[in-house]
Amino acid sequence: MSTTRTENDGKARLDDMKQGVLGEPLPRIDGLAKVTGTARYAAEYPIDNCAEGVLVTSTITHGTVTRLDTQAALTMPGVIAVIDDSRLITRAVQGTAGEAPQQAPVTVCYWGQPIALVVAESFEQARDAAKRIHVEYDASPNPSLSPDDVTPEEQEDDTVSQGDLEQAMKDAAHSVDVRIATKGHASAAMEPHAAIADWDGEELTVHASLQMLNYNISELADALDIPEDKIRLIARFVGGGFGSKLGISPDVVAASLASIKLKRPVRVVLSRQQVFQCIMRRSETTQRLRLAATSEGKLIGFGHEALVSNLPGEEFCEPVLQSSHFMYRGENRELMLNLARIHRMTAGSVRAPGEAVGMPALEAAMDMLAEKSGVDPVQLRLMNIPDKDPENDLPFSSHKLAECLRQGADAFGWDAGPRKARQRREGEWWIGTGMASGARIHNTMESRTRVTLSADGTARVETDMTDIGTGTYTILAQMVAEMLGMDPAAVRVDIGDTRHPRGPGSGGSWGASSIGSAAFLACRAIREDLAARAGVAEEALDLRDGKVGGGRTLVDVLGGESLSHEGHYKPAKAQEEYTAAGFGAFFAQVRVNHFTGETRVDRMLGAFGFGRVLNRRTARSQFLGGLTWSIGTALTEALEFDPRDGHLVNCDLAEYHVPVHRDVPDLDVVLVEERDAIASPIEAKGIGELGMCGGAAAIGNAIYNACGARVLQFPITPDSVLASLPRDSCKLLREAGAMRGLA
Repeated sequence: MSTTRTENDGKARLDDMKQGVLGEPLPRIDGLAKVTGTARYAAEYPIDNCAEGVLVTSTITHGTVTRLDTQAALTMPGVIAVIDDSRLITRAVQGTAGEAPQQAPVTVCYWGQPIALVVAESFEQARDAAKRIHVEYDASPNPSLSPDDVTPEEQEDDTVSQGDLEQAMKDAAHSVDVRIATKGHASAAMEPHAAIADWDGEELTVHASLQMLNYNISELADALDIPEDKIRLIARFVGGGFGSKLGISPDVVAASLASIKLKRPVRVVLSRQQVFQCIMRRSETTQRLRLAATSEGKLIGFGHEALVSNLPGEEFCEPVLQSSHFMYRGENRELMLNLARIHRMTAGSVRAPGEAVGMPALEAAMDMLAEKSGVDPVQLRLMNIPDKDPENDLPFSSHKLAECLRQGADAFGWDAGPRKARQRREGEWWIGTGMASGARIHNTMESRTRVTLSADGTARVETDMTDIGTGTYTILAQMVAEMLGMDPAAVRVDIGDTRHPRGPGSGGSWGASSIGSAAFLACRAIREDLAARAGVAEEALDLRDGKVGGGRTLVDVLGGESLSHEGHYKPAKAQEEYTAAGFGAFFAQVRVNHFTGETRVDRMLGAFGFGRVLNRRTARSQFLGGLTWSIGTALTEALEFDPRDGHLVNCDLAEYHVPVHRDVPDLDVVLVEERDAIASPIEAKGIGELGMCGGAAAIGNAIYNACGARVLQFPITPDSVLASLPRDSCKLLREAGAMRGLA
C-alpha cells in the first residue's frame, strides 16, 4: 500500500518516541564510503565509451564573437567534435524551476564565459585542442567593470522607511555613521563542477554535481527543450556546493548537448580556474550603517544601506539587509539595497547569502556604538533585542539570541568590565577579544519523500534530496529509525535521484527541516497503519528495537506485507504570521603583530539557537565549518578583478585564500537547543549557514580591542591593519623599522 500524507499541522510527537536515536551524535552513515574512496562523485562513474569535453571560454569582458575557427582543433588526434550550440551558454544558477536564461554564443557578457566545447577521446586531447580554437571578437569599448563605474538601480522591494532617521541621528546621545566594504567571494567547494551525460536515444541520464535536483531537472529540460520525463539526474554524493551548485552550470548543459549530438556518453569537468571564472560569485558590497542611541545605549534609529552588483539581466541581488530588518530595535528606520549592473560573472547565492556580509558590517557598527556609549558589547545587544519584528510587528516563532549571548559569554569567559584597546601585549603581539551577534532567516520548502517499511522489518527512504556534506543521509536514517522504533542501521537511505519523489534540495539551510518533516509525515502514516493492526491508538504505539508494545516484532505485525507512504510537507500558513530565524553569538580572541599587522585567531566560540537538534555531531560540524568560514571572511577571502579588462586575477585555491589548518585555532560550539513548533513539524530550523552570519565581526572587533586598528573593510589584511593603527603606533613602527634597517 502506498499513500501520500500531507498533513503538517498536527502535534510533532518526536519527544514521545521511544528509540532514543534522534539528536544523538551518530557517525555519518556515508562516512566510511567517503574516507575509503568508494563514494562516487559526479565525474567518477565508470561509463563505457565515454568521451571527454573541455570548455573554451572567452578572453574579453563584453562584446561579440565574430569568428570561431575550429579547423586546427578538428584535425588534431582524438578530437571528435567542437560544440558551439547556443544552448551551451546557460547562466541559470539560482535554481528557479522552468527558467534557464540563455544567450547566443556570439554574445559575451564577462571574461571567462563559455563559448564552445571541444570533445575528444581523452581529456588531454580535448584540453590541447581547446587551446587551438582561434576566436575573434568585436569587443565593446569601456564596459562597466566595477560598481564605481555605474549609477546603481534601486531595488524598491527591499526598501524600508519608518519614522525619521535623520532626526533620530540628531537627537541621539550616541550615534554611529560608518561605511564598511566587503570583497566578493567564491564558493570554493572542494569538488569542481562536473557532469557525465548519456543519451540512449530516448532518455538522458546525467551524473552531476548539483544541489537542487528538484529544480535542476526543470532547468535542464528547458535548456535542452526536451521533456522532464526524458531526463534522469543523479547526484548521490556532492563534494560541497555552498550555493555554486544550486542551478545547472555549463558543464551539465555542455555534456548533455554533446551526448545527444554524438550519441555516446560525454564527461565534462571544469578546471579549478574555470570554476572560479564562470561559476557564480558573491557580490562585493559597500554598506552604510547609521545607529542612533539614547545615553543608556537603547537604539532609537537604525539605518542600513548597501550597494551590490550583478550582470545585466540577472535578477539576483545579494540580500545584505536580510537579518537587519528584524535584528535590533529602533523605531526610526531606513534600509535600502541598490544594485549596479556590471560585467563580472553572475552574482548568486554563496555561503549564507546576505547575512554573511551584512551581519559583519552591522556588528562592527554595534561595537563602535558600544564603545561610544560605554556599554559592554554583550549588554548593548541584550538591551536592543526587540520583542517583535520591528518592521512588521509580527511575533518571533522563537528567539534565543539572549540565551546565546549569555551562554556564549559564560563559556568563552567574556570579561564584561570596562573595555579599552591595547591593554594586553605579549612581545610583538597585541592580544584582544571581540564578540558579535548572528542571525539567519529560517525557511522551509515543499518536499516529498517515500518511506517503505518492508516485511523483513527494515525501512527504505527515497527522495531526490541531495547531501552536499551536511549529513542528509544520517539525519533521514535517524528520523525514520526514531519514528518506527528501529536501529538506524536497518534504514536504507536512497537519495540524489530524480526518479524518487521531489525533495526541497540542499540550499538556504532549509534541507533538514523540510525533508525531515516529509519523512516524519510518511512515518506517522506508517505508524497509524501499524497501530490499526496492533489494535491501539497511534499515540499509544510503543515502537522500539524492532518491537511493537508487549513483545511482538514488527515482522510479526506486518505479516509478510510491506507498508509504504509518501510524506508531502508544505510550509504551513501559520509561518506567514511569524518571523522565524536562528540566532547566535560569536566570541573571538586574536593576537595582532605590532610590526607586521598579521592577525592570528587564538580561539573562537559560537553559541547557537536553532530549534531541535537532529544530530549533535553533524550540527556541531556545521557550526565548526561556519566559524572557519568566518575566519576566511574576516582575514583572507577576496575576489580580485583586473580593473583593465575585468578578468579574475586569483582564480584558483593557491591565490584565493581560504582558511587552512594553521589559520584555524581551537573552536568551540554551544548548542542552545529549543523547540520551535512554528518553524517545522519536527520543530527544527536550518543551521548550515547560521554559523558564519556575524562571526567575521567578532574577529574584526577583537582586532580593534587588541591594537586599536578599526578596519572598515573585509577581509582585514595586514596592510589595512597597519594603515589603521593609532598614530603613536605608526611612530613606534617607523622607529622599530629604522632600528632594523628597514627605513
